[in-house]
Amino acid sequence: MDGYVTRDGPDAEAMEAMARRSLETLPDAFRRKMGNVVLRIEEYADRESLEAVDLTHPMQLSGLYTGRPIGEKSISDPASMPDVIHLYRQPILAEARERGIGIERLVHHVVIHEVGHHFGLSDDDMHALEEAAE
Repeated sequence: MDGYVTRDGPDAEAMEAMARRSLETLPDAFRRKMGNVVLRIEEYADRESLEAVDLTHPMQLSGLYTGRPIGEKSISDPASMPDVIHLYRQPILAEARERGIGIERLVHHVVIHEVGHHFGLSDDDMHALEEAAE
């Protein structure tokens, strides 16, 4: 069954579909180098994820990239866990309501930001990537 929108907003499956559409808008040069990055939709960040970015409350984090940026990887690296883009559903829904913007627009912004971390980009570079992906 396809994801759906409830009274509280899109479910995890619908939000994942939004995120995948955002990934499809990436310029070819980036999309080809995404490799096996896993996309994971969760309700909230866990304590370990929050601590990794010096945050204390799960509503403070809407997305997170875990893994090693492409520029830091080497073929001699031992096998490791896959890189993951985490989207945290409840903080995204709350932020969209608070800012009065569309959920899909915010999901797009968060996805592009986390893709930027995958590529080791600066915030300025991420903004340029987001503009190119629109």
